[in-house]
Amino acid sequence: MTTPDPTVKPTMARIAERARTSVPTVSKVLSGGTDVSDATRVRVMQAAHDLGYRRRPRLGQVAEDPHGARIVDVVVGHLGGSWIGPVLGGVEDEADRAGVDLVLTRARPDGGWVGKLLRRPSLGVILVLVDASAPQLHLLTSAGMPVVVVDPRSPTPADVASVGATNWDGGRMAAEYLLGLGHTRLGVVAGTRSHLYNRARIDGFTSALRTAGVEMAPDHLVYCDWDRLGARSAAGVMLADVTRRPTAVFACSDMMALGVYDAADDTGLRVPDDLSVIGFDDVQESAWATPPMTTVQQPITDMGAAAFRMLQQASPPANPSSSDWTASRIELETRLIRRHSVARIPSSGVPG
Repeated sequence: MTTPDPTVKPTMARIAERARTSVPTVSKVLSGGTDVSDATRVRVMQAAHDLGYRRRPRLGQVAEDPHGARIVDVVVGHLGGSWIGPVLGGVEDEADRAGVDLVLTRARPDGGWVGKLLRRPSLGVILVLVDASAPQLHLLTSAGMPVVVVDPRSPTPADVASVGATNWDGGRMAAEYLLGLGHTRLGVVAGTRSHLYNRARIDGFTSALRTAGVEMAPDHLVYCDWDRLGARSAAGVMLADVTRRPTAVFACSDMMALGVYDAADDTGLRVPDDLSVIGFDDVQESAWATPPMTTVQQPITDMGAAAFRMLQQASPPANPSSSDWTASRIELETRLIRRHSVARIPSSGVPG
């Protein structure tokens, strides 16, 4: 990324020159115009980001007019799965109390969602399961639209607020619980390698193991990109080696933990008599599992509610590019929910 030169005024002409296009095309992109090719839009957004360009007037100020629309944009990466519903429920509860309407937009791969937001007045933007690029975020904040990211997958710029959970602590709690019950042969089924919260959960778990002097086999850490079928296959490989298989598996999501359940069933193992399993999230399916799953609970609904409150309190300075201003970042507490998928290792050292 190029650091903006404070001595150079970031005009549309300079953006056009850098993006190899015209000033009218730059203007279209910055105002959310649709009749621009995807490749040109990306170049303009990147150039505006690199030059530190800031639009005027600010859309957020327009939206705060009592005669204007009182809406908040919620942008989601997808609508499937059990995680998204509680987050949106938390946002909606707070929006209803504030007398604000929500507009739901899906972040499709073509990036057109950014233009949609720029074309309408809004009090701000909440991103859920969206791995927005720095230029995309810059285009929104440069228009004066406060942005809050729920559970960011990658580091966010200083002027973008975020709310997440204490993922590192959650991983640590899972490990300490298993260690306390005598487990020393452990496995981890992880999500996407690059996601911040995935890395934090793994780091918390392995840190607790190091503190206890327990070493996990390198091939007992597998990545499955949050996929239940992938978790079933990867866990099946771990469990097939009778002499080395773990006595307990920590999965970085409940859905992957259900994949571990599937693998145990495929291998003829019983949960928790032969294999203990801990998930992460506390979605509804974890309580419905057989046996009900021990898991690390994220306060998912509270994260959505907190995101809306953070958006209400967001007040970027007159000069948003000022280096001495940063947006809020908070983490809500995780906790261990003990159910029936974990058993103590008997004195013989072999479960079952």
